[in-house]
Amino acid sequence: MTAIAQTTAVVLPPTTDAELEQLLAAAQRAAAPLAARRPAERAELLDAVADALDAAADQLVPVAERETRLPEARLRGELKRTTFQLRLFGEVLRDGGYLDARIDHADADWPMGAPRPDLRRVLAPLGPVVVFAASNFPFAFSVAGGDTASALAAGSPVLLKAHSGHPGLSRLTAEVVVSALREAGAPDGTFALIAGTAAGAAALRDPRVKAGAFTGSIPGGRALFDIASSRPEPIPFFGELGSNNPAFVTEAAAAERCAEIAEGFVSSFTLGAGQFCTKPGTLFVPAGSGLVEALRDAALPPAAPLLNERIQSGYGEVLQGLQSNPRLEVLVQGAGPLADPPGATLLRTTAADMLAEPDALQTECFGPTAVVVTYDDESQLPELAETFEGQLTATIHGTDSCQVEALVEVLARKAGRVVWNQWPTGVSVTYAQQHGGPYPATTAVGSTSVGTAAMERFLRPIAYQGFPQHLLPEALREDNPLAVPRLINGRREGGR
Repeated sequence: MTAIAQTTAVVLPPTTDAELEQLLAAAQRAAAPLAARRPAERAELLDAVADALDAAADQLVPVAERETRLPEARLRGELKRTTFQLRLFGEVLRDGGYLDARIDHADADWPMGAPRPDLRRVLAPLGPVVVFAASNFPFAFSVAGGDTASALAAGSPVLLKAHSGHPGLSRLTAEVVVSALREAGAPDGTFALIAGTAAGAAALRDPRVKAGAFTGSIPGGRALFDIASSRPEPIPFFGELGSNNPAFVTEAAAAERCAEIAEGFVSSFTLGAGQFCTKPGTLFVPAGSGLVEALRDAALPPAAPLLNERIQSGYGEVLQGLQSNPRLEVLVQGAGPLADPPGATLLRTTAADMLAEPDALQTECFGPTAVVVTYDDESQLPELAETFEGQLTATIHGTDSCQVEALVEVLARKAGRVVWNQWPTGVSVTYAQQHGGPYPATTAVGSTSVGTAAMERFLRPIAYQGFPQHLLPEALREDNPLAVPRLINGRREGGR
């Protein structure tokens, strides 16, 4: 890989219409040859990108520090996560099970009352994808992050709309990705960087683009979702928008481990200066349990800077709005709650007030602020849980003897991931992960943006009926040259 030029203040010029046309045309040309590659060959592309990013760490991390104000240790850990997930998708590709290959042989005696034809079904890439990078994870949810990795793994070219919060890092990371893909033999146009709000929207409207992915605010994500949905040919748009991530503490749990829960909650809602999409924003605790006092006395971490001036300003506005609400009072506050960097804030209210004005009291505050709600009886918890919109996560701290079945049922309807006796921050990249939820947590409730199932967003099923062997995709041929697991006449067979 060629050396990356170091820069200080970087401004990415908006992608022009002419430049965007060239990039879209290149992505369209790359789509067929990229999709035609065997899964193991695409895995080699992902491995190449991961290796190149690891090799460039000492060049990328300092730029990320300057642009995001995040500490070096956090950034290096996030880069490790980023390259790990690229390699994990490579493992999934080599296994081949993600193809969900299904073969039904012709059956003249099929008991539905008519003969069954020979039918073979497999998942195939959608085509070019526009990914809108996030600000709060400049590696893991940005240029080479999970959306990019899962789309490339699926066999879909990526047009990455850079986030304005880290333009220099975006450009440098894109140079690493493009160079690694080129050296590994990927088709030209497999990946490209675009800049500017107008270019991102124009790319999403273009008929050559077949899906969009986004992580960010509810207004921004909803505007893009509406663009994708209102096209002459509507396309799927996988947006992660906003989440309060409520947590509920039972009476038994509070009595058993009051101090531990208080310490864990403070650590969770202030992790990364409260700039995690899974930050628990509301904590329900039993009145008189001692948890309110434990939270008031808990040690708050030192103030940490927010990502940029825009986020700092937005955080201050939301916090001031919450503090002006007569239903909320300050429980504990660090020094300089509106300063830069801001000290952490815990606000307090009651279950009655939460039921009276849920929308205002559940306002997402992107930063180190959370709300503590006291309740009088556990029977109130399901009703309180019902007041929430769709969530990425919901948490219960309880004991095995707690009767919380009704609460679990409500939270399982409201959230994509329900957590027991742990905290939702820290989203493991793994096979069973679900990072999504009902709107407004996401715009596609059946999808996840983290974990190996994230590939499914950029795949679509195709069935072949009555085809000769030589015209079938390899995964559907009788000799199974890819050695992928398959469902044959309703029975699981094969695999490595």
